[in-house]
Amino acid sequence: MTLGDWVSDTRNRIRDDGVVGLRESGYELYLGGLRRINEFYPEGTNVYDREWDALILLDACRVDLMREVADEYPFLNRPDELVSVGSSSIDWMEGTFTDDHRDEMRRTAYVTGNPFSHRVLSERDLLRLDDVWRYAWDDDAGTIPARPVTDRAIAAGRETDADRLVVHYMQPHFPSVPDPLGGGMNSETLGEGAGWDSPWDRLRRGELTEKRVWESYRENLRYVLDDVSLLLENLDAERVVISADHGNAKGEWGVYGHPKVPIPSVRRVPWYETTAEDDGTHEPETERNVERGDIEEKLGALGYL
Repeated sequence: MTLGDWVSDTRNRIRDDGVVGLRESGYELYLGGLRRINEFYPEGTNVYDREWDALILLDACRVDLMREVADEYPFLNRPDELVSVGSSSIDWMEGTFTDDHRDEMRRTAYVTGNPFSHRVLSERDLLRLDDVWRYAWDDDAGTIPARPVTDRAIAAGRETDADRLVVHYMQPHFPSVPDPLGGGMNSETLGEGAGWDSPWDRLRRGELTEKRVWESYRENLRYVLDDVSLLLENLDAERVVISADHGNAKGEWGVYGHPKVPIPSVRRVPWYETTAEDDGTHEPETERNVERGDIEEKLGALGYL
């Protein structure tokens, strides 16, 4: 956004919302300043520079959130962390799937619930690219649930000879499947092109308490970790890593969510190593079906546009 765009948006906001609109524009100006110093933040570690057979990404998972629930899941017993290559999903994809790792990518299967994959990758870039969000989007939940991603990841593990498997869940990124805050995202909202009012934005405006947002965030993490547990019982992989593409800010530096800014709570992500063995306890139900819905609408619904 240019300064001219910001001035124009500010005028419209003040006209429509008065002081509230001015406050929102002030926040956007502040974020713009932070983005300009983003280049001075440590570059981060490309996951291809680490050893793993399967990488399970929990979208927008904070380090401290993972630590809160780690004792509930036996496979989360080797805590570590690293600095991500990005502060948003598209930053992570662009910083991970690079020309320097082209050969490794062609031996990688990527199963993803994150719609940004269409902006960065094509099927020719990888051994397998399974955009689960294209055909398993849940309008009622307003996101891509965990189970279709789990099913397709199990299928990829059994059907391909990939050297590496990346499984990208959409949780614990809001909306929270087990504990929605508000109406969430649905096809009606998508059709209006209105996007979605994130709980992080509502927290910033004082409409929700930090305790309430954190409870919903934590339940969404438990929801996806239950599926991770199922995946680990139906996948053969000697070295599995459970991590995240980026984290979230909950007020640090006056920032909420995960804009492209150099904040440790956004760039630091969990890194837990474990193993997986296919015991054959689950048969995948989700098959690749025809694409439905608009890509940009899905991104907007998740608060990305």
